Amino acid sequence: MTTSQQQAGDPLIIGGKTLSSRFFLGTGRYPNPYVQNEAIRVSEAEVLTFAIRRINLEEPEDDAILHHLSFKPFTYLPNTSGASNADEAIRIARMARASGLSDWIKVEISANERTLLPDPLETLKATEVLAAEGFTVLPYTSDDPILCKRLEEAGAAAVMPGGAPIGTGLGILNPYNIGLIVEEAGVPIIIDAGLGSAADVVQAMELGVDGVLMNTPVAKAVDPVRMAQAMKLAIEAGRLSYLSGRIPKKRYATASSEYEALKVK
Repeated sequence: MTTSQQQAGDPLIIGGKTLSSRFFLGTGRYPNPYVQNEAIRVSEAEVLTFAIRRINLEEPEDDAILHHLSFKPFTYLPNTSGASNADEAIRIARMARASGLSDWIKVEISANERTLLPDPLETLKATEVLAAEGFTVLPYTSDDPILCKRLEEAGAAAVMPGGAPIGTGLGILNPYNIGLIVEEAGVPIIIDAGLGSAADVVQAMELGVDGVLMNTPVAKAVDPVRMAQAMKLAIEAGRLSYLSGRIPKKRYATASSEYEALKVK
């Protein structure tokens, strides 16, 4: 069975849209547009995210970030990075939709400039308002299982807990919480932020999350294009491993081949 056949039988559906890729990729911090586009191409990502404050909303199709991306149709996931409260995030989302850019929005509201950790109360407020207005809302949040469930109940089309603070590359700091979030979720769970390597991605996918969003681990790698390919393969391998079902962990060894005791005549 090919990868495409495997994906066809295991679709990711968000806001009524069926996606064949579980890789959500950011568009910032690449060394140049050529490397950015090559990384996007080899990643086979279908959803691209970027900060609204970096886009010319009067002519979004001509913006330097977007106008080189004609080689494939994408779903754009603009984010509200830079917003410090719900009102700012809501205003940014409305501007993005009014420009014709997208009705998908990643709610990102940071309460602390040093950690960039999301503000839970403001994130929940913005999600409630934007979901009621018909946006496909994907909030970036902490790895709190209760908060993730509240965001789902508020109308989020998917919930995106961080594995660690943005850009740290620390990996999944609390796999137990991520596992609980997955168990309780009725919408897709996308790990957003904190991953650094393909090993981190495999771990995330084996915990049962539905996809991974990243920017810095690819864009700031020594070779972003190769790293994009590595991350794509890690997502696929981790998903297949999760669906296959790992063996239980045991305290003592078990022989891989059964054998009968030798009989002495």
